[in-house]
Amino acid sequence: MIGRRLLTLVPTLLGVVTLVFAFLHLVPGDPVEVMLGESARPADRAALRADLGLDRPLLTQYVDYLAGIGRGDLGRSFTFRKPVVEVIRARAPATLLLAGCALAVAVSIAVPVGVLAAVRRDTVWDRGSLVASLLGVSMPNFWLGPLLVMLFSVRLGWFPVSGNEGWRSLVLPALTLGAALAAILTRMLRSSLVEVLPSDYLKAARARGVPEWKVIWVHALRNAGLPVITLLGLQLGSLLSGAVITETVFAWPGLGTLLVGAIQGRDYPLVQGCVLVVSLAYVAANLLADLLYRWADPRVRGR
Repeated sequence: MIGRRLLTLVPTLLGVVTLVFAFLHLVPGDPVEVMLGESARPADRAALRADLGLDRPLLTQYVDYLAGIGRGDLGRSFTFRKPVVEVIRARAPATLLLAGCALAVAVSIAVPVGVLAAVRRDTVWDRGSLVASLLGVSMPNFWLGPLLVMLFSVRLGWFPVSGNEGWRSLVLPALTLGAALAAILTRMLRSSLVEVLPSDYLKAARARGVPEWKVIWVHALRNAGLPVITLLGLQLGSLLSGAVITETVFAWPGLGTLLVGAIQGRDYPLVQGCVLVVSLAYVAANLLADLLYRWADPRVRGR
């Protein structure tokens, strides 16, 4: 299974690169005009276009870009005048930190709330978790983020409004990004536990005198967590894509704000590099979910 997934990596990334390259050149707007302005002289425009390599045919640019990817060269940013790899390397740690904290927030909320909803099925706790989950899924990041800023930053003054000023600047973006994932994981874990709790092996464990907390948190949770692992691998890609909006709202200096700025400035190599990195991270997250699933379920290890 893992071998097949690795074999699909190359055509997947090739398709992503091809589509992004094509769409970027179809979008109205000229990077030379963005950089020099409308009042620039034609000779200056032509010189800059030749310097950036935009005077060559599109097919030649595409083939050269693919050849560069094979060498580990993602091109040179039009805006920063640096290799794209260096620009992305400088911004990637901030995005990884935000995504990791958002994932920690989501799991720390989903696990106890999902277990409580399953154990207290059809009670006020279960119904309350359902309402909270629906709210978490329904509220988009671009609405939840400003709402948290107005409450906790503007009115209460607990956290900075934007930027990166230490751990306090990370709280609101992590909550914003992790809210929807926490809601999805909570409902999945609750549904999975409801199916597992009446199982015979859990009844046998109780008959042997195993404490109830151990029955739920060790035996039941391990089996109920298998579908959650699969869902988590699929949602990690959404976590990275949601980081683009969240970072823009909070002016977090990561790949999201870098990508938005590159799109606005028609920085073709930087946009392509950012999308390629996000695609790689998405594939890697799904591969990691497969590995975790095989580790957690002995029945699929020999397949």
